[in-house]
Amino acid sequence: MKCITFKGAGGPEVITVSERPMPELTDDGILIEVVAAGINGPDVMQRKGLYAPPPGVTDIPGLEVSGIVKQVGKQVTKFKAGDEVCALVPGGGYAEYVVAHQDNVLFIPEGLTLIEGGILLETFMTVWSHLFQHAKFRPNSSILIHGGTSGIGTTATMLTRAFGATQIFTTVSSKEHQEASLKIGADVAINYNEDDFVEVVKKHTDGKGVDFVLDIIAGDYIQRNYEVAAMNGTILQIGVLKGLADKVNIFPMLAKRLTHTGATLRSQSAEAKAEVMAALQEKVWPLISKGQIKPLLYKTFDLEEARQAHEFLDQGQHVGKLALIVKK
Repeated sequence: MKCITFKGAGGPEVITVSERPMPELTDDGILIEVVAAGINGPDVMQRKGLYAPPPGVTDIPGLEVSGIVKQVGKQVTKFKAGDEVCALVPGGGYAEYVVAHQDNVLFIPEGLTLIEGGILLETFMTVWSHLFQHAKFRPNSSILIHGGTSGIGTTATMLTRAFGATQIFTTVSSKEHQEASLKIGADVAINYNEDDFVEVVKKHTDGKGVDFVLDIIAGDYIQRNYEVAAMNGTILQIGVLKGLADKVNIFPMLAKRLTHTGATLRSQSAEAKAEVMAALQEKVWPLISKGQIKPLLYKTFDLEEARQAHEFLDQGQHVGKLALIVKK
């Protein structure tokens, strides 16, 4: 089968179109002919050599797909050949075929196209699992979302708005992204190239700061997150795009009784992911079927254009998600 691999660690130039054997079907697995594969930040981190696949997982990148069921394992009863599904996988999504655990496969939600299903699960499950379940985001809370027009940022904006946020702040890189973030649901979108997000948030909260900070950036943002968080606030770290800070003054964290926590989704068990999926089906899928929320597809690329897709992703000009189209 045709797939994408990395010839070493580095920039998009390490991306290669390769041929690999078909994945082996397990008793509890579902063989999916991939139609679309979402492109996500963890794929970039893996490409750079910063995020190795879990033990026993293929080195083919790609954590979410949509497609057509071709074959099911002996233990599978819910799905059959021909079903249109979306799936979360620990790797292997950038390929013509992938095997997903039956508990991590869902029918395409009502109201979404098959391609939109391919960009749904990674960000929605990440935000729900980490922000709502782990960090316990609650209604009537304020939040600062870094990377406001990224896949994570747009999803977090929509979900926190739908579930009772009082004030939503985002950080973005341009005036165009400010306008896009506001349209998606942010109350205040801060251009970090022009303004200090700590000052802007403090101005709009009477100096109190925000109850939650969702951060995919890290680096020098860690210190500033401590400054922008309100008393008893929570900082959720789910990415390190700028690397780690050399030094951090933790006194503000102590003085304000802050919680700085982190989480990842990829390494969690199929059973744990299934629990998140069940919660999404109950809480979020009805909003999707009503058209109140949907994943934002910005641009698609053919599988063979994966290098160009990563180049585009690295430029950070998109709003929402990018997808690889594997089967037309």
